[in-house]
Amino acid sequence: VDLHSSSAGTVEVEPEGLILIGKEDDIKKSQRVTAKINGREVLVFYHEEKFYAMDSRCYHEGGPLCLGEIEDINGQACIVCPWHKYKITLETGEGLYEGINPLEPSPTPQWQSKGVKQRIHKVTIHNGNVYVSPPDFSISFDSDYFAEKYK
Repeated sequence: VDLHSSSAGTVEVEPEGLILIGKEDDIKKSQRVTAKINGREVLVFYHEEKFYAMDSRCYHEGGPLCLGEIEDINGQACIVCPWHKYKITLETGEGLYEGINPLEPSPTPQWQSKGVKQRIHKVTIHNGNVYVSPPDFSISFDSDYFAEKYK
């Protein structure tokens, strides 16, 4: 744990290993902010009273998710890529698509998961600051390619 003295003479304890993104109140006001973590661009959202973080480039073709709209799909908050309308859950990074079962007599489109495609980053709030955990590269995600390409 790093200890830093503030100008008021109190000691602030920073969570070990976490990367400071910004002030909680500032991010709540702006709703989203992009930050660099070891050269990698990460997008931090504040949506419906919760913080989320993910790679800022879409796993499909590297579209800028910072420009995407957030939609509710089956009770899940999703960012919609502005380039090709790919939908990614904020909570898990799953790619969603609407599909049908052709074996049904009257197939109705239903939302399906493509699996986790977008790297999600853990967010921690501590003493009014927002922190993101460094990525765990022992697991790879489709979005890693574009995160590296746009470093």
